[in-house]
Amino acid sequence: MTHDTSGVETPDDLTARLKAIKAERGYLLPHHGLMAVSAPDMLDAYAATYRCMTLTDRVLTAFEKEFIWLAILIATDENEATHHIAKFYKAGGTDRQVGAVARQVAQIRGAAAFTFVSDFWQGHLPWWDGRAEQRAARDAIAAEYGVDPWLLTLADMASRVCLDQHAALGWAIEDAYAQGAREDRIAEALMLTMFPASVPRYVRAAEVWLKLIRAGRVPASAPYQAWAQLTGQGGFDEAAGKANGHS
Repeated sequence: MTHDTSGVETPDDLTARLKAIKAERGYLLPHHGLMAVSAPDMLDAYAATYRCMTLTDRVLTAFEKEFIWLAILIATDENEATHHIAKFYKAGGTDRQVGAVARQVAQIRGAAAFTFVSDFWQGHLPWWDGRAEQRAARDAIAAEYGVDPWLLTLADMASRVCLDQHAALGWAIEDAYAQGAREDRIAEALMLTMFPASVPRYVRAAEVWLKLIRAGRVPASAPYQAWAQLTGQGGFDEAAGKANGHS
């Protein structure tokens, strides 16, 4: 791109930069233009990160990825990202599968009812298993709508990240292992939450998984075991000797 003598990008530079983003993604949002005007280097870094996170083919198929995206968007009330609806249908998604996603996130949003019974009625209901009840509700949705159970579990898992349901997130990760979901699929599903749910929530999700591996609650492979056993992952608090570090 050409620059004027002051080093500031010209309007033509800004327009070209935004056209390139629109050509790659098929749309623009207001923050793209704002970064183009105020911090073009930030826009370049953001675009590269988004490209790696969302547009790069990894282990999830396009359909699987967009199925999980729909759950994330419903869980975060993100009404701007409607392009994921079009991408979902383009990848082979169906109306009924949209219904499955919506019903599962609704069940997750209503998890306080399961928690209430566990917290306050357990003594009266010794048979009650809140985790099993939530798993049964998810399995029923998968069966009714014809969704692979492991895929609905990944959508469940990503939604729990968005809603700060850390205990249930751990259960979902354990269930995903039990259902045969590959670890790289679990990792990619978690990664998709980073922008819409926030980086801090993604950090906490990684911590939940790390602790499951350290506790021996999931049969982690050697690379994931190596990650979990690496010390010093508690952030600033741990490095500074504070008691409330993550790890």
